[in-house]
Amino acid sequence: MGTATSSMAAKFAFFPPNPPSYTITVDEATGKLRISDVQQKDDVDVLKLSTKKGNEIVAIYVKNPLASLTVLYSHGNAADLGQMYHIFTELSLHLNVNLMGYDYSGYGQSSGKPSEQDTYADIDAAYMCLEETYGVKEEDVILYGQSVGSGPTLELATRLSQLRAVILHSPILSGLRVMYPVKKTFWFDIYKNIDKIPLVNCPVLVIHGTEDEVVDFSHGKQLWELCKEKYEPLWLKGGSHCNLELYPEYLRHLRKFISAIEKMPPHLRNGPGQSTDKGRASTERREKSRKSIDRSAKARNSTDQPEKARNSFDRLGDMVRSVGLCNVDCLKPTASEA
Repeated sequence: MGTATSSMAAKFAFFPPNPPSYTITVDEATGKLRISDVQQKDDVDVLKLSTKKGNEIVAIYVKNPLASLTVLYSHGNAADLGQMYHIFTELSLHLNVNLMGYDYSGYGQSSGKPSEQDTYADIDAAYMCLEETYGVKEEDVILYGQSVGSGPTLELATRLSQLRAVILHSPILSGLRVMYPVKKTFWFDIYKNIDKIPLVNCPVLVIHGTEDEVVDFSHGKQLWELCKEKYEPLWLKGGSHCNLELYPEYLRHLRKFISAIEKMPPHLRNGPGQSTDKGRASTERREKSRKSIDRSAKARNSTDQPEKARNSFDRLGDMVRSVGLCNVDCLKPTASEA
C-alpha cells in the first residue's frame, strides 16, 4: 500500500506544460541564449545548468542595478519559464532585487523527468550558479517557493544556516496532505514541508489565499505557526490558488517584507560554530529586531478584495492575466482517481 501510494503521489505531483511554452535560441550576434517569444532584455541572462542528477535545466537571471538582495524563485506546478519570464522581470524591477528562476527537470526545455529528488538537485544547481557565476553570498539570498516550489525551497533552506529569508506562496504541508487529511507523516510522502519548516532559522513570510481550491488555506497557516522566525503573514481573503498576484496587497506586502529584511543585518544570524553566549546574544538581538518589525507592521489578515490594478502593480497583474498563469492540478484534482 505504501509503495503504491508513493508511486501515485510522485506521478500526480508534476504537471509540466505540454507542449512547453518556449524554445531556446542562440543570438547570432552575441552567442547568448535567448527564450523565444519574449522581449529580449540586456539585463536578463538565459542559462543552461547541469545538475548532480545528470540533467540540464534552463534558468534565467534578472539583474537589477539597485539590488542588494537576490531572490531564488521556485515556481508552481503547471508553469514554466516561458510563462514566468515577464512576471520575474516585473518582480525584479518593483522589488529592487536580482532574481533567478529555473525550470525543474522535465519542465520547459530542461531535460529529464520531474521527481522530488530531481527538484532538489535542480535548486542546488541554481543556487550554486548564483554563488559561482554571480558571486552572490548566502546571507544575501531570499528563497521563494510557490505551491509545489515550496518543496525544493524548504529543502534547501534547511541546509543554509546564513540564509537571509524565505517566502512561501500557497505552500503545501506535504504532497500526501494535499490529497488526504492525514495527521502524521508517512515515509512514502513527498515534500515533507511540515517537518522541515521548524528547521529554518531565518525570517519566513507566508502568503496564502483563504479560498484556495487546490491547497487548502490551512496548509499555509500551519506552516506559518511552525516557523521559528515568523514574519507578518499575508492571508488574502477570497484568494484562490492561482490569482494572488492580482491582489494589490500582494506586491505591497512583498515590498514591505523586502524592506524589512534589508534593514535586518545578516550578522544577526545565529550560525553554527558560534559560542553559546554569542548565540544567545544574537538570538536576543534577532528577537528584538523581529519585534520591532512586528510593531511597525502589526499582524493582520488582509481583507482587501481584488480591485482594478493600478500604478506599478498594473503591469504585473497584466502579465499574470496574459499568460493565464494557474498552478493548479497540484495533486488535489486527481484525488478522486486515487
